[in-house]
Amino acid sequence: MILDKNLLKEIELKEILTNISSGNKTWEDQTQLVQSMMLHIGSLDSELRDNLIYGSFYELIREKNLLEHSLLTELLEECLNNLLCKGIEERESDLVFTRTFTSLLIALILYRDNVDDFLSEHKINECKDRVLAYLSAEKDVRGYVPVKGWAHSVAHMADAINELVKNPKLDKATYIEVVGTLFNAILQENYAYIHEEEERILVPIFTMLEHGLKEQEITKLLQELPTTLKVKKEQLDVQHHRILVFNCKSFVKSFYIKTNGKPKFAALHKSIEACLDEL
Repeated sequence: MILDKNLLKEIELKEILTNISSGNKTWEDQTQLVQSMMLHIGSLDSELRDNLIYGSFYELIREKNLLEHSLLTELLEECLNNLLCKGIEERESDLVFTRTFTSLLIALILYRDNVDDFLSEHKINECKDRVLAYLSAEKDVRGYVPVKGWAHSVAHMADAINELVKNPKLDKATYIEVVGTLFNAILQENYAYIHEEEERILVPIFTMLEHGLKEQEITKLLQELPTTLKVKKEQLDVQHHRILVFNCKSFVKSFYIKTNGKPKFAALHKSIEACLDEL
């Protein structure tokens, strides 16, 4: 995407989007606005970033379907090629907001493709490769950042993956790779997930189970988890090991609760219970 040289500054964009949101202005000069929203997608102004830019993309793409497929394809390219991994080598910098709100935009575009079918099979599988690589590489997994608002990288990417695995063009043989990457995201030893990240990670896992992922693949990962924690205990100090155990237990407990009392998940529920007993 080649950005126009005369894009709106943050204060100008915020004023226009506020007027549109309140009904005082309509969506005119859509191209300039969308490009300006992309430019400021990681703004440190949480009202602009979260409520106005993301909220506007949600309205334009999911609710009202006002953007052409060609533009959505172009936006997806910009997300995957330039924004999703921007500053990925940094552990805690403000560029995390660009990455995480790019994840949410990817989720919206994938939602629209699930309805309208305009992306190629090749693009869907490329998207899978890019988002899994991003999730594996993301070092900044903070949830709510004081003053600056939500980063929530793991949860936002789980939302994008959930839309991805719903897509009939995605090769279902890749579900094993996807669920493995999601399980690896749980093995976080530097930050305790306290903002329901494990709940969001479970959403695409259940979606894959509904669409053909074999329960044995989940069971295998659950059986490996206690051994992984034992190995990690020898490698980590007490604090980081306890964070890791906390994250794993929270995930497995949530999984246990969500499969409890559901006959179709009875065998899986027993595997989850066995895992929980070992943790």
